[in-house]
Parts: sequence; structure tokens; C-alpha cells
Amino acid sequence: MNWFKQTLANVAGTQEPEYGPAAIQSVATQAQKKPWSEVAKTDLKWKAMESTCVETQVFYLISDTGTIAMAQLIYSNVGGIHTTCQFNSKIYDHKGPSNHLWCSDPLQNFGFDEDQVSLFADNCAVTLNDDATQYTIKSAVNEECIVNLTFTRTSPGFQAGENGTSYFGTDPANPWGSMRHLFWPRCKVEGSMITKEKEYDLKGKGCFIHALQGMKPHHAAAKWNFLTFQGPTYSAIMMEYTTPQSYATTNVNVGGIAQDAEIVCAGTLSPATHTATSQDAENDWPEPKAIKFDWKGTTKDGEEVSAEIAGSLGERLDRVDVLSHVPGLIKTLVGGVVGTKPYIYQV
Repeated sequence: MNWFKQTLANVAGTQEPEYGPAAIQSVATQAQKKPWSEVAKTDLKWKAMESTCVETQVFYLISDTGTIAMAQLIYSNVGGIHTTCQFNSKIYDHKGPSNHLWCSDPLQNFGFDEDQVSLFADNCAVTLNDDATQYTIKSAVNEECIVNLTFTRTSPGFQAGENGTSYFGTDPANPWGSMRHLFWPRCKVEGSMITKEKEYDLKGKGCFIHALQGMKPHHAAAKWNFLTFQGPTYSAIMMEYTTPQSYATTNVNVGGIAQDAEIVCAGTLSPATHTATSQDAENDWPEPKAIKFDWKGTTKDGEEVSAEIAGSLGERLDRVDVLSHVPGLIKTLVGGVVGTKPYIYQV
């Protein structure tokens, strides 16, 4: 009966039965033997699965003048029937505090290069160079925001364990879903975003994340925490998700710390903590007001490392209605099943 319910959930997007903790093989198991592995060019290939998936590349930056911005590709496949690709860009406080510029556009005639590491579409290209150290992001798909950026990694990329992937399914040898993250935690950023009002020189620092949800997104994760820190010498990154009750509300947290051109430590981490929250009056979600995020690991020389980011979050930058930022078919699928709107609180 569980097999039937799971098959129905895969096809129709309905809620899954409760499989228990044995139905997720967390990347933390890999990390017990090998905390992290360096990202190679082959790891940066788009999987472009022929079954249901959401695959993203996202580039976050903060310029030397304080501008915060992002660019993102979303490749999605619903049931192996309909495939879409979307390009998103965002400039925070574009027209003053909390008045952001958000552009989200479907891409036409998209495809990949022979190595499957670069994506091309009409008026848009995100390309990886030959030695896999730099991405170039160019988009003229929306005249409200013309994007021309380069992200050059200054430290190695990493993924937790052997391949950065957690697997879902009651038969570990034949998983029915997956979740994967890999990171360039510290990048040099150059280039610009040009809007109708001004041109932004975005020279500064940033990070890059390639993620794959190899199943329906609301089946894989019920809630998330994400942090990126970019300082003069150090960068830190953390990506945490908690599965729905179907997979025993399992916490998976991966991240790492880079110093200049080296990874200090990386792997799986302890759960992030919201040390203070308040109920959002508009949607009744518990909005985080203070946090405590911890990193613990060992250097390549075996020295123990620990770091902490904690304190009040202050005023939020934005509250993002997730379903307004994803392709239409995924929006219909997720919104109709979960019953409540998912939000992201950005600070």
C-alpha cells in the first residue's frame, strides 16, 4: 500500500505516507567517512533529469559599495511531461529601503553545451570556463535588468561527503528521490546590472550554489535555513533543510568555511537555531528574529575548528512569496497540495 501511495504522490503530487527515518539516506552518512570533497568540473554538470525535478544555479553577491543582488537559473521538469527554464534577478533596495527590483522571466530555446556545464537560451547565457574557475552570467531577457557578471572562485568548491547528495526511498539501492548541494563559498565578483534608473557596478564578493531536488520539492523539504557570510578574509555558508513528516522530519545541514584560497572546514553541521521568533501577522508563520548558526569541523591538518554567527537579525530585507518566484506548473502543484503558502524571510 505504501508503494501505491508513493507512486500516486509522484504522479499527482499528493502528500506521501510516513515512511520513517530509514527512508532517507542523509549525506551525513557519507560525511562520517569523508566530511567533504572538492568540486570538480564534472560535478558542475547540469543533470537535467527527465523525471520530476527542480535544478538551480544561484549567484549571491555583495558589492564593494554595499549593493546586495542575486542571479538565478531554475530548470524544472514536471512529471517528465513539461520542462521549463527561468532566469531570475534581484537588486535589493533598488528604489529605497525594502523597494527591491525583482525580474523573473521564462527562457526560450534553452539548451546546454556539449559538456553539459553551460546553459544557453535566447538573450541569456550562463557559461563555465574551461578550467572550471569562473562563471559568466549574461542576460538581456528583461530590459528592466540587463545582467553582465563574472563569478571567479577564489577558494575551492566543496560538497559534503562524496557527492553532496541525500537519497530518498525505502530501498537504498533504488532511491526514488534525491537532494544535492555543491558550493563555491568564496568568489570574486565583477560586472554590472543595468536598470532603467541606473547602472550598478557590482565589483565585490559572492558565492555560488548548484542544487538539485530530484523529486517534487514539497516532498523533499518542509523548511529551510540558509546563510552566506562574506568578510575581508573569511567566508561561511550553510544550507539546511528539514524533511516533511513522511521522512521523519529529518534535519540535513551542510556548509563550510573558507579563508582566502583555502577551505578551512566543511561537511555536515548541527541544526541551525532560531533563538527568537514572532508570529507574522500576515500569514501566521513564525518569523525569525534572532539566530544561532554553528560550524564545527577539522582542518586538513586535523586541527579542530569552530565558528558561530549569532544575534538579532534586525529589520528584514524582504519576505518572499516562494510560489510567485517559480514556474507556473510547479506553483500549481505545490500550492494545491501543501495548502499554505511557503515564504522566505531574508535579512
